[in-house]
Amino acid sequence: MRENKSDPAIPAPKRLKGFERFLSMWVALCMVAGLLLGKLAPALIDSLRRMEFGQGSQINVPIAILIWLMIIPMMMKVDFASIRDVGRRPRGLLITLFVNWMVKPFSMALIAWVFFRYLFAGLIAPDEASQYIAGCIILAAAPCTAMVFVWSHLTGGDPAYTLVQVSVNDLIMLFLFAPIVRFLVSGASSLEVPFHVLLYSVIVFIVVPLVAGVALRGYFIARRGRQWFEDELLPRFAPAGMGALLATLVLIFGFQADNITGKFFHVALIAVPILVQVYFNSGLAYGLMRLFRVEYSVAAPGALIGASNFFELAVATAIALFGPSSGAALATVVGVLIEVPVMLSVCSICDRTRHWFPASTAARGI
Repeated sequence: MRENKSDPAIPAPKRLKGFERFLSMWVALCMVAGLLLGKLAPALIDSLRRMEFGQGSQINVPIAILIWLMIIPMMMKVDFASIRDVGRRPRGLLITLFVNWMVKPFSMALIAWVFFRYLFAGLIAPDEASQYIAGCIILAAAPCTAMVFVWSHLTGGDPAYTLVQVSVNDLIMLFLFAPIVRFLVSGASSLEVPFHVLLYSVIVFIVVPLVAGVALRGYFIARRGRQWFEDELLPRFAPAGMGALLATLVLIFGFQADNITGKFFHVALIAVPILVQVYFNSGLAYGLMRLFRVEYSVAAPGALIGASNFFELAVATAIALFGPSSGAALATVVGVLIEVPVMLSVCSICDRTRHWFPASTAARGI
């Protein structure tokens, strides 16, 4: 029998406040705004699309700046010193890493290959199928960094442990994202992935915000102390990060306006394998957490990281590799399209099944 939520050992589920409570609505409005801009102001969108870091880099300047504004505040939250304490409760982290790096990219490659090469073969041209497979792989190879803090908050996850899970994933992503994407995209599709473009993407979208976030964190803590930094400064960055996220969505959907409106049926088809892999990987992580008796406040964020994607990096990488109007970019954008409602459904499932897990110990530290 499910335990009563009034039990003090099982905290009541949390709710988002203010602006974030209507995140799905804001995201939907920004998607619509992007599509309208792409259709009504194509010259403006084209000029923004052509702004790149160097000739032929395909790394879009406006997208990069917005992603920095979005990710750097999140990176400032990451306390890499906390990783040394993970040995106190290693099972949750080990399961998260196993699903994120040993299962998720490879299962997505297999699922996308089966759907686009066989199940949808009569509906999609072979070259389009290759692009969609590549986009799905890029999406799955980047575990969530920013939004997982929101999902963890909604499910009552342990914020310190979520921070450790994100920190370790970020470090691993520095070294494994590019090789995994190149290996799987080349193997599952007919496309070649220029390694130098992947390397540029990792530097621009992971290394730069990571270094900036760590440097700013160290600087502000040294100047004003940890309490001021966490209680006063970080909350001030929240509106900028959310605004950058919404502006990024406007640009992404503006760049993809013709693709989305002209290939709406393809958008629906692309959503199918992405949905399958989201629920498969979140269910796998959550099930393993239960099997190994990991406490709920660690199990829920672990499942959410396994379900969610670092879609900002995925979209930027797909654009850098194949261009803003490519099928690969469209596939990553479909990931953005379904991200919020799907993740809210996973949060709901976690909340309804929290009684499956051992009650959390103190939510302090690791």
